[in-house]
Amino acid sequence: MRKVAAITAIAVGIVMSIAGVIAWVVISTTLEDQRITVSDDANCAAGDGVNGPISAFCQADIIDQHTQEITGGKTYAELEQDDPVRATAMDSAFLQASLFTSVVAFGVAAMAFVLGIVLALIGLALRAPAPVASSTTTST
Repeated sequence: MRKVAAITAIAVGIVMSIAGVIAWVVISTTLEDQRITVSDDANCAAGDGVNGPISAFCQADIIDQHTQEITGGKTYAELEQDDPVRATAMDSAFLQASLFTSVVAFGVAAMAFVLGIVLALIGLALRAPAPVASSTTTST
């Protein structure tokens, strides 16, 4: 049973690690294909292309700041239905949600990679032979 558990842990760990790397690359490439650049007045990553979790977070943050300036600090839900900036607030909320979703996706990909490595290491540890208890008897 120990051998089966070890092989399973190693196999699942390798698959999880590979899936984590593939997910990271797909998310990064998809974001990069959008050709989004972090606004020059952002608090972080200004001028960088959005292709990773930090740049995505920074762009979402600056979108929020710009929207707050446009709406006078009100959210989409707080604006009157006939307010002309309500559409801008709605677009802003959608953009921020999409960028924050990509940040979470990067986190999940990284977690899958790390947990896969840990699981594979546990499987390797299970493959090591179990220590044999030596019985010592003393005669009197």
